[in-house]
Amino acid sequence: MAAATRDRAWCVVVPHHPGGARLARHRLAAELTDVVPPTLLADLIAVLAELVGNAVRHARPLPGGVIRVAWQLRPSTEGALIQLRVTDGGSASTGPRLRTASPDAADGRGLHIVAGLATRWGVEQDGMGQRVWAEFDPAPTPRPDLVPAG
Repeated sequence: MAAATRDRAWCVVVPHHPGGARLARHRLAAELTDVVPPTLLADLIAVLAELVGNAVRHARPLPGGVIRVAWQLRPSTEGALIQLRVTDGGSASTGPRLRTASPDAADGRGLHIVAGLATRWGVEQDGMGQRVWAEFDPAPTPRPDLVPAG
């Protein structure tokens, strides 16, 4: 695995369609496989899939029927800080937020997955739409609220 020695950024445009999440995941994996540890890459892929999936389900596309997906690595002595960003045309509702899902609900858990895997996440809105971002610190933060399964 090669160490990141300088800021690196990628931006891809994917269709505002369920297949867009697959394209984004594959591109992220192709670019970061040799750059970040496999467990972190798995978390990045899971979070990106949730963010793109939410954009497809709940938001309007950007002009051209697309979603913009970006990620950036900022190296430090502890490793690379990584930020994922998904930009869409926004929605008529209040925007992305954590919600409580009943045990038998078919959806409503995606942002809990994002919040559980990322160090922090948020939403930025402007006149053109919204950007949902998630950051991953280089050194894992202890999570006493998570208990290993098994």
